[in-house]
Amino acid sequence: MKRSDNVQKRILHRLKISKGQLNKVIKMVEDQDYCIDILHQSQAIEKALKETDNLILENHLKTCVVEQLQKGKKEAVFEVMNVFKKTNS
Repeated sequence: MKRSDNVQKRILHRLKISKGQLNKVIKMVEDQDYCIDILHQSQAIEKALKETDNLILENHLKTCVVEQLQKGKKEAVFEVMNVFKKTNS
């Protein structure tokens, strides 16, 4: 994946936050915490990962897709569409 150092740092930062949240949820389950509290934390992880996905997609569109389209290769558009089809099914 092509990305600037800043984008790389932002992606890694978000993933590390998600990892920390996941570790917290695992501990909550082990400790038999209140189910609703666990669900709230799980939903926070989902949101954080979705935001990470959005950042990766934005970077991909601005770099790889633009580069491929400039070369006349339209496969990049189909790749992105397939990602959306998988997440919406």
